[in-house]
Amino acid sequence: MAKYLSAIVISLIIIFSFSNNLTAQQAGINFSLALPQGEFGKQVDNIGYGLSGEFLLLSPQPKSPFGIGLSLSYYVYGREISSEPWSQTIPWITLDVEKTNNLLNFHVLFEVGLPTGSIRPYIQGLFGGEYLYTQTSVSGEYEQETIASSTNYDDWAWSYGAGGGILILLGGDPITEIGAIYLDLRGRYLFGSETTYLKEGDMQVINGNLYYSPSKSKTDILTIHAGVRIALNFNE
Repeated sequence: MAKYLSAIVISLIIIFSFSNNLTAQQAGINFSLALPQGEFGKQVDNIGYGLSGEFLLLSPQPKSPFGIGLSLSYYVYGREISSEPWSQTIPWITLDVEKTNNLLNFHVLFEVGLPTGSIRPYIQGLFGGEYLYTQTSVSGEYEQETIASSTNYDDWAWSYGAGGGILILLGGDPITEIGAIYLDLRGRYLFGSETTYLKEGDMQVINGNLYYSPSKSKTDILTIHAGVRIALNFNE
């Protein structure tokens, strides 16, 4: 985990060190689905869901079709909810227990795209890492305020891949990009290195003791995204 965080910090320092003079910047947010592939798909048969965001410090422009930025995504790939008694001595009070299996990934992205027009196809290359963790939270049966939560298991892996998509202008000026808003539709295939993680049913309580049965595999995923991307005109 420490190596992963160090890689993130180094990437941020390198990229943001060049950002002061960049004006062609864009930001986007997407609703995303994650479909486990390969070894990961054999272990996890759920479709993950979540959000993804990206910030292009330099987006494709008429002078250059190349862009560079950062991408962050969060997915829930497993979820279990149960109702449990407060204790053996107070069984008539129950609590809602929710266990979620989560995947958080971070990538530096490189983009090549059509720099002008109302419809702009693009391709991307990505390199970074992913953090897989299982979290349990406890809340009241009727009042959903969280009483307690804990991360039960976590691990990380390197991640890289490629994808492509299309930007469709919804509003604003496509030439100066002042006020430009685009519909963003894309897909990505990400290769994840081998790591350990929990899936549904891998955490059980037997005779009052908690047992883990972690799975181990590569963590490849196919992701599908739909959202918006906006042009940021800081120096208008």
